[in-house]
Amino acid sequence: MTRPRTRPMTTRPPGRTDTRRPTAAPAARTAARPLRTPPQPPPHPTELFTERLLLVLSGQKPVHWAARHIAHTAFDDVTRLAELAPLNVNGRRPTIHRIGHYEPSPGVYEVFARIGAGPALRALAFRLHLGADQRWRCTAVEVGTPAK
Repeated sequence: MTRPRTRPMTTRPPGRTDTRRPTAAPAARTAARPLRTPPQPPPHPTELFTERLLLVLSGQKPVHWAARHIAHTAFDDVTRLAELAPLNVNGRRPTIHRIGHYEPSPGVYEVFARIGAGPALRALAFRLHLGADQRWRCTAVEVGTPAK
């Protein structure tokens, strides 16, 4: 039968210092943890629809991409406007400068937005209705072009 070997206890010679690196302090380890950001509320329907209409009216997305979010009569207006591409200026991407809305009655928003398209600002206005299925749909759209 063999006995397990025990390691002999060694001591360091006197006068020799420890050459190992010191371990990181506990405070330094906690600082390396990723910061948690608080959960963000979902975007307002007016912001979502402004971005959606901007992509369609600038020619970046086809009209059918937003078709399920647009009511029948407004779809005809959006189709007509998309052919003109009023927010596409010299191939530059338009930017949203400001979005505002007014709630004339519960479940209805009238939205207005300033859109930077090239050297001028353009106006985008549309109306949102909350349907019985709890989905927002665009029911009217207008785009203001700069005066010449």
